[in-house]
Amino acid sequence: MNNEKLEGLFLTVQKPGRYAGGEVGSTVKEKNKVALRFAFCFPDTYEIGMSHLGIKILYEQFNERPEIWCERVFAPWVDFEQVMQEHNIPLFALESRDPLTAFNFIGFTLQYELSYTNVLNMLRMGNIPLYSAERGDDCPIVVAGGPCACNPEPIADFIDLFFLGEGEEVDLEVLDLYLKMKKDGSYSRRQFLINAAKIKGVYVPSLYRVSYREDGTVATVEPLCGAPLPIEKRIMPKLDQSYYPKKFPIPYIDIVHDRAVMEIFRGCIRGCRFCQAGYLYRPVREKSVECINNQAYTLCKNTGYDELSLSSLSSSDYTGIQPLLEQMIGWTEQEKISLSLPSLRIDNFSPELLEKMKMIRKSGLTFAPEAGTQRLRDVINKNITEEEILSTCELAFEGGYTTVKLYFMLGLPTETDEDVLGIGVLAQKIVDLYYQNPNRKKGKAVSVSVSLSTFVPKPFTPFAFCPQITREEMCRRQHLLIESVKSRKISLSWHDSATSALEGVLARADRRVGPVILKALNKGCKMDGWAECFKPELWQQSFEECGIDPAFYANRTREVTEVLPWDHLDYGVTKAFFVREYQKAQQAKTTPNCRQQCAGCGANKYGEGVCFEKR
Repeated sequence: MNNEKLEGLFLTVQKPGRYAGGEVGSTVKEKNKVALRFAFCFPDTYEIGMSHLGIKILYEQFNERPEIWCERVFAPWVDFEQVMQEHNIPLFALESRDPLTAFNFIGFTLQYELSYTNVLNMLRMGNIPLYSAERGDDCPIVVAGGPCACNPEPIADFIDLFFLGEGEEVDLEVLDLYLKMKKDGSYSRRQFLINAAKIKGVYVPSLYRVSYREDGTVATVEPLCGAPLPIEKRIMPKLDQSYYPKKFPIPYIDIVHDRAVMEIFRGCIRGCRFCQAGYLYRPVREKSVECINNQAYTLCKNTGYDELSLSSLSSSDYTGIQPLLEQMIGWTEQEKISLSLPSLRIDNFSPELLEKMKMIRKSGLTFAPEAGTQRLRDVINKNITEEEILSTCELAFEGGYTTVKLYFMLGLPTETDEDVLGIGVLAQKIVDLYYQNPNRKKGKAVSVSVSLSTFVPKPFTPFAFCPQITREEMCRRQHLLIESVKSRKISLSWHDSATSALEGVLARADRRVGPVILKALNKGCKMDGWAECFKPELWQQSFEECGIDPAFYANRTREVTEVLPWDHLDYGVTKAFFVREYQKAQQAKTTPNCRQQCAGCGANKYGEGVCFEKR
């Protein structure tokens, strides 16, 4: 279809800017002058995908190589997908508008489990065979990475290879291998995958045979053709030396996070037992103040953004946060750039930091106690006390803030009704604290927002062994809390229990769930992360027709001796450490953070980061 006719179809749907391309900062190359074409696919809408930092980094890094052209592909919204079907339009990349079949590599980032049907749907819309085993030598190589690659087994049969860990180096090593094999005439799909599997950080599922016990658990994972076991993740040891973009495409339409983003460090020192990211990205590695300041200035200058966010899992844990803010405030104020500092920690929120925050951020403050009682905060290793929570809120109120947002989880291991009700009790104490403050803003009411998510046990966490509560129990605990909160100063919001229940299955599933995902897609399941699209009844039918019990994956306690579906993957933290932390959680015993005391998680094997800081 010619571009003029295609652009006419854009105008028949919501937000044509999702599909038009041509943004300032996008990269267009001459097809005949590149040797490799890479389609970077984000399995969700343009607004979400364009907010993702990973795509910004890799898009620019790939395109700096003259022989490689990386283009962007997003999942079309349901209205445009229907138009594409009616007019027989295959899924296309934004830059060239070429179909997926024109590319050498199709790469997916896996940010959340509920995107799996979108991955398969995008392959189908691009006329790519869904199963890896069905693809011939002329078919693109389908790759995937991101946090969900830590348990890739549910979609293992659909992906040719996975990147484990951080991709800045390993991605290009795989692309270089492809170019070399094409150039010397040795390329075949099978041989390429065998060779790629020898690169650290690459997992080729077809080179591993999985067997199961009579009770349904994994028995063995057997490598084939000399493939390694275990498969180790890759990290960027020194972030100052790692690639960071000087620009990126600027969207035509509003996106979820429409601002410049500056990564200040990777990993987390905290060790919260529910938090997958805190373990996947270990060890903590910081960028220097000078590097951050220079990169941030360049990025804002080249993109024109007037808002800059400092990105990390816990910004106030950055060791140079005070000098960094002092340096950045100088030029951001002069350039009229708003600076935001998300992911603040309650226990290191100081008066000095508050003063800086007042200069850069006028909105409310957000904190995450996660649990309503001290016992449960100790179980999850949050390592904050009620006194610290209240003193931090008091400090914020003294500083003129009137809005506080608090994040909590329901369904945490060992949680009781008392713990659930404790969320409302704590929120009320914060409200009362505001009105006890003689220096509060007169005539200004306090607002305490409580956001509730449902706990989902994740791979590579101490709670990977724990059951998820049932959907019925999720709803009961939500209503218990809602009914207990009487103050109009406290607002409650919560996530849908049905999507959390499905996430609980997919997060810890094995290869036998792959056919369920495909069947759900065939029944019309896609955009599962969107409430208006989610069809839990069709998912339930798919599980039943495939003879798979979701409770086996979501609601079952795992023995510490069980072979878990992801045990053949090495993310740097040992299973023995997770077992120790799981056992400590059952006793409500805490573990100090990495800067206070090494807990022997195993991440010191990388030879960098917090493990080797002088204390």
